[in-house]
Amino acid sequence: MVADIAEAETFLAAHPHINYFEILFTSMTGVPRGKRLRRHELLPIYKYGRFLPGSVLVVDTLGADCEDTGLVWEDGDADRVCRPVPGTLVPAPWLGDDVGQVMLSMYELDGTPNDLDPRHVLQRVLERYEADGLTPVVACELEYYLIDLERGPEGQLRPAATFNTGQSPKGTQVYGLPEIEQHGAFFRDLWETADAQNIPLEGAISEFAPGQVELTLSHKPDALRAADDAVMYKRLAKGVALSHGIEATFMAKPWADRAGSGFHVHISVADKDGNNLCASDDPQGSDMLKQMIGGMKAHLADVMGILAPNANSFKRFKANSYAPVGLTWGVNNRTVSLRVTAGPAHTRHVEHRVAGADANPYLVLAAILAAAHHGIAQKIDPGPAVVGNGYAAAAESGAILPTNWFAAVDYLSNSKVLRDYLGERFVDMYVSVKRTEQARFYEEVTELDYDWYLRNA
Repeated sequence: MVADIAEAETFLAAHPHINYFEILFTSMTGVPRGKRLRRHELLPIYKYGRFLPGSVLVVDTLGADCEDTGLVWEDGDADRVCRPVPGTLVPAPWLGDDVGQVMLSMYELDGTPNDLDPRHVLQRVLERYEADGLTPVVACELEYYLIDLERGPEGQLRPAATFNTGQSPKGTQVYGLPEIEQHGAFFRDLWETADAQNIPLEGAISEFAPGQVELTLSHKPDALRAADDAVMYKRLAKGVALSHGIEATFMAKPWADRAGSGFHVHISVADKDGNNLCASDDPQGSDMLKQMIGGMKAHLADVMGILAPNANSFKRFKANSYAPVGLTWGVNNRTVSLRVTAGPAHTRHVEHRVAGADANPYLVLAAILAAAHHGIAQKIDPGPAVVGNGYAAAAESGAILPTNWFAAVDYLSNSKVLRDYLGERFVDMYVSVKRTEQARFYEEVTELDYDWYLRNA
């Protein structure tokens, strides 16, 4: 769906002081890219779209071309047309009172959705649910660290100093209220900015490491909009943090000896009347919920290349760390990958705990929901729920997640189910981008290479 020009006309009339607009979309790697435009350039985007090179969808994390995709020289670096996403034209207060933003999605010149745009990839999966009269209801839950802009004397990261004491936090202090209060000004601006952008941001907690926080976006029966919210939220969290002289990082594992940052997705499925089809007096949920879990469990290895998209992503998966390591599910159990949550029967749903905060929200939801739909369609049995220590159960069974970046990308490349749901061309291009990143990342010689091998080799 493309936004109507009336949305822009109404916004401009209501915000005569906004003179600049940032237009943005996400590449496969999930990094927002775009342009800053002047006020008079906004309406033409709603009338005609904005022409941008299709190759930008397949750049690497650092924004460099991935020539093996064939979308650079062979394609003539050709333009596609980007059109505004409804409901995403909003103020961007952290950039100044005179700045707004709008999200775009990419189309071919003939008007068909570009099959490499992550937003359209998710839409493709949602159409499978719609055809069956089903609606996924999702909520995104992101963990991240607040860190100092300046590194320590040896180049190390440091948790952000608190505003009231000027000291970096010490100790874990999970669910600690003083840790939230000490960054109260940041959270106040974060919530106010989220409200200004119509992002349904809920409460904050201090997570399982110094400087780590978690906030949840409320459940929505519109998974596409939920992904838009997550992309916009990550952007505003980084921007608001910088306006307070600190930095918000969604890197999966900033410290080796501290908790990684996850991207937990809460999922249920509703019928056309909005009834929760996962609801059940049984704590394990309905038959449909079990089938969803069966599909997600069966394809966990296949989707790891999307849920853990970077080299650093895999440093997060460690036993007894609250990051899952196995093909496991359970009830009210945070040691497993797929957790059926506690609560009243009508709220029954599953929390998918595998993705890292560094992953692309559109692709995370697309991959997870594809696996869940396949479970429903094939009535996949998830097997018995794990009771007790999920890490021990995974070790005992040997049913563990892929442990490195290369294996995860290979699993995705070879998955017939993911190719069916996400698109053959998308999977080929995504795999090509990730293999290019792998080659570039591992050809770098780092200080760690010197520490380990300069004298010892």
